Amino acid sequence: MNFKHLYYFWVTARAGGIMRAGEQLHTTPQTLSGQIKLLEDWLGRPLFRKSGRQLELTEHGRLALGYADQIFSLGQDLETALRQTRSTQKRLDFRVGVADSLSKSIAYRLLEPAFAIGQPIKLLASEGTFDDLLAALALHRLDLVIADEPMPRRVSVKAFNHALGRSDLSFFCAPGLKSRIKGSFPGCLDGLPMLVPGPSSSVRRQLEGWFARRQLAPVVVGEFDDAALMKAFGREGQGVFMAPSVLEDETCAQFGVECMGRTDELVEEFYAVSVERRITHPCVLAITDAARGQLFSV
Repeated sequence: MNFKHLYYFWVTARAGGIMRAGEQLHTTPQTLSGQIKLLEDWLGRPLFRKSGRQLELTEHGRLALGYADQIFSLGQDLETALRQTRSTQKRLDFRVGVADSLSKSIAYRLLEPAFAIGQPIKLLASEGTFDDLLAALALHRLDLVIADEPMPRRVSVKAFNHALGRSDLSFFCAPGLKSRIKGSFPGCLDGLPMLVPGPSSSVRRQLEGWFARRQLAPVVVGEFDDAALMKAFGREGQGVFMAPSVLEDETCAQFGVECMGRTDELVEEFYAVSVERRITHPCVLAITDAARGQLFSV
């Protein structure tokens, strides 16, 4: 396609006629008409038709105009980008996938250091199942995936696990429910309504083993893949729920609940998964350094 012909067509369509377009382009109406006719011949479709003394777009002309709008808009963006001064600091896009089983508070605490790398960034965060996010990572649609478990060996993705840290788990409930509880932790959990993570969660598997070893039989009244939704039900007094002990104060303040107790026998681990074995992305470096040095201890 001759894009000069397309440009003449675009200007003519926007100007509303050959005469006006010719004035804008500093060319004669005859030359302009000839250039547009060459484009129509190349496309094999008429783009204009006469309506009295005016020209109006055909159905194919309207279709072509839509594409021309996009093409020349991108051209203007290109020109603007190339004309930027060298002193202008380029914004860095940082594409992150967050596993839906991960606490949103933990996700924020992990991602926050990326904004302090000394370069403008744009965070593009998406949430989904761990498997779906790993597939996007394999296609280089993501720079990083953060999750509460390492990438399993069964997944045929060329990526690498980077341990960020771990946290003991605490048990929480609404004040109204706690006032009815008798006995000390953890024995008091026996028979209590319990809100637990979904079956695919690594914490869920630990929890079931812990209950069995301690001969505790709470009543599971809800299973949740979304940790935030589980906490919302806990806030309303529907049952006891768990959260990382590193967020104990924040959980109590945010959801108006009280801590019943904590245990180091249940641990939630956190991982960054990237296609880099040796991390070089500045945002990922900031995240891993802050997690290991401040948020968690590995």
